[in-house]
Amino acid sequence: MVIWHAERKRKVSGSKYKKLRDKRKRELGRNPAHTKVDEKRKVVKVRTQGANEKIKVLRTNVANVLNPKTNKYRKVKILKVLENKANRHFARRSIITKGAIIETEAGKAKVTNRPGQDGTINAVLISNS
Repeated sequence: MVIWHAERKRKVSGSKYKKLRDKRKRELGRNPAHTKVDEKRKVVKVRTQGANEKIKVLRTNVANVLNPKTNKYRKVKILKVLENKANRHFARRSIITKGAIIETEAGKAKVTNRPGQDGTINAVLISNS
């Protein structure tokens, strides 16, 4: 089934809108990336409107973690996903989204970016191990 980000076909009352034009390529939506923790890194480039690109991370096991005390970033290995508020089943499936809490070699960290659109995983350290 195709995902579209266009105007809806029906009004709040339930009646239909009059069709003014056909679908446009710019209204095309895509399936979510579902970035997983895995040893093999897999990245996909997707062309977007205006010949721009989004870089989707499908699999990775490293994150750029910021230590708020020292204000320095470190590239550390991700051990597992502890919690994900986007979906309670994502932690069990090792899927990382924005706001997910991951366990790294440096300690617990919270993901602050969108790995399915940014191409990396950036996180802020919550507690040291």
